[in-house]
Amino acid sequence: MASHRRPKQASRARISVLTAAAATAVALSAQVSAHAAPNPSKKEDVKAQIDQLNEEQEQAAEKYNGAKERTDQLRKQADQLQDQVARGQDQMTQLQAGLAEVAGAQYRTGGIDPSVQLMLSSDPSGYLDKASSVQQASSSQAEALKGLQDQQRRLDQQKTEAAAVLASLDNTTKELNQAKADVNQKLRDAQALLNSLSAADRAALKTAQQQTDRASRDAARADLGSLPQASGFAGAAVSNAMSKQGSPYGWGDVGPNTFDCSGLMVWAYGKAGVSLPRTSQAQANYGSRVPSLAEAQPGDLIIYRDDRSHVGMYIGNGMVVHAPHTGDVVKVMKADAMKINAIRRV
Repeated sequence: MASHRRPKQASRARISVLTAAAATAVALSAQVSAHAAPNPSKKEDVKAQIDQLNEEQEQAAEKYNGAKERTDQLRKQADQLQDQVARGQDQMTQLQAGLAEVAGAQYRTGGIDPSVQLMLSSDPSGYLDKASSVQQASSSQAEALKGLQDQQRRLDQQKTEAAAVLASLDNTTKELNQAKADVNQKLRDAQALLNSLSAADRAALKTAQQQTDRASRDAARADLGSLPQASGFAGAAVSNAMSKQGSPYGWGDVGPNTFDCSGLMVWAYGKAGVSLPRTSQAQANYGSRVPSLAEAQPGDLIIYRDDRSHVGMYIGNGMVVHAPHTGDVVKVMKADAMKINAIRRV
């Protein structure tokens, strides 16, 4: 007779193990799926972070520009002061030698009491001539001594000024190196973020940026033919800046082939015969204030952001030409595409 036994039920412990294993498998499957299909929002998040890093990089670049300008000025000043100190030291040496010669002559001719010399002299008139020479020598010695003291005071002052300038130069050089390091770190961070994306996402970002740039250029070309004609150095500056469309951004550069934002302004106006300050912050205080964008004229400088870390040149029809950031090129954009801080007429 066949045996009809009830199947043996799994123990509660075995059921718990199987349940845990299933849960682990589901979790692993979810992780694999996540890696296979990245979160659609990640690409946008990375782009926003890269945009922020580009802005911070430009801020650091303008700090570098300011520090470099101060460093160059201080180095020139220090060289001039050191030259003055060297010349002053030479003059001191000459004065000291002249004083020693006068003192020696006085000692040789005036070592004996004048009345004794007169009694012993066989030629009193000759002695009187000599006595007159001694008096002149004494006067020359006093003059030389005064000149020596004056020169020593000037030399001490020049040395003090040179030491102060060299100390300032040292501090500014440290600021320059730190700003340079900050720029390079921002660029590395942006590249690392870009590298964190998949190849497909990187390609999609590049395509989107190209489409944005193309749309910007197309919009600009549609209006460029009707740009208001500017004359004088402002008109020349606009023409100069517009001629550099497509030139790569290069932080710290003032042309003629690569530019940062303030460098493009310096180059364009420099070619027109006007010397602008080096940084966007300094340019924000140059010239005269323009109250609003509605009153802007071609050639005006439009300063952006609260910290004044970006600048473009107004070209008319509500547009500016500017050098945006690393990885981009000189191009036009709507003048109000960024937060305007100030408008200055050169």
